[in-house]
Amino acid sequence: MVRWRSGTVRAIRRRWRGAVELDVQIGDEQMRALAYPGLVGEPEPGDRVLLNVGALVMGLGTGGYALVVALPDRLPPDPVDAGTTRDAGHLVKARYTPLQAILLGVDEEASPHRAVMERAESLDGMPVVTADLHSALPAILAGLRADNSGARVAYVMTDGGALPAWFSRTLDGLRDHLAGTVTTGQAFGGDLEASTVHTGLLAARHVLGADVTVVAQGPGNLGTGTPWGFSGVALGEAVNAIAVLGGRPVGSLRVSDGDGRPRHRGVSHHSLTAYGKVALTSADLPVPDGLEPTLAATVDAALAPLAERHHLVRVRSEGLDEALRASPVGLSTMGRGLDQDHAYFLTAAAAGRHAASLLGS
Repeated sequence: MVRWRSGTVRAIRRRWRGAVELDVQIGDEQMRALAYPGLVGEPEPGDRVLLNVGALVMGLGTGGYALVVALPDRLPPDPVDAGTTRDAGHLVKARYTPLQAILLGVDEEASPHRAVMERAESLDGMPVVTADLHSALPAILAGLRADNSGARVAYVMTDGGALPAWFSRTLDGLRDHLAGTVTTGQAFGGDLEASTVHTGLLAARHVLGADVTVVAQGPGNLGTGTPWGFSGVALGEAVNAIAVLGGRPVGSLRVSDGDGRPRHRGVSHHSLTAYGKVALTSADLPVPDGLEPTLAATVDAALAPLAERHHLVRVRSEGLDEALRASPVGLSTMGRGLDQDHAYFLTAAAAGRHAASLLGS
């Protein structure tokens, strides 16, 4: 349940799109906190804040933040377009929680994109890269850009991790490198809002004009260490949605030589579950040719059973390391950087390179 604290803002640390990082004083203790101005208003030094500190005190994956629930003594004004009609949208996300947000859905009646979305039925063969971790996004983008710097790339964010897209500093850093972000399901804060992955994919193609789309959950995934108890397993359902809509699924495999947990070394058991059991249709599963030989043998053995349903694709790795090191945002997964888990990022980049090769095919 919620662990509440009340404190006072001492300083504004930094800002990025949609988020403000704060120092908050609680008695004799100082905490790092995160506020979303779109939900709670703009915090200032001296403000009293109500915080949810549960995940922080338990050491869970919030990035080390207490989360601001309200500025109780200085509530933000109603939005300028607030009213009792649906003219500004009526899509409710984080539904029936105290901070539910009412937004304009890309395909609802008041949307300027309504007519386009009503006509949208197909992805027209668009390559769509699926990944089970948010950290794969910049690596996939790096691999794609290595061979096709002009492709329009959209990001469809699912609701398995962070619900506000604003939590992601990666997305803030990639703003000039993406055609846009579509937040789906209960996730919100993207350039476009969609109720389902299907609608999000169609919006990426027909509203954002994407040539390639990446689908992944937001940062801060949920996992229990069991085969089925991981939010990223839902990427298998994304593969099904891509196929139903006439897209070309490309799976970014979670491969690691740096993770200390045996279940994630080689090919993560989550990738094997998502593609081997949840995905009911075929996808291209790219594997880079530059993996260390022992790791490569382990990966090939793990993927062999998936070859009955999926297309295992060997991708050249030349130039991918350079592309990864030139990423406009830092690369990090589970606290490990490029040199600490090179195989993870290289495999994601290979998926991006393969997606680029499908353009025009």
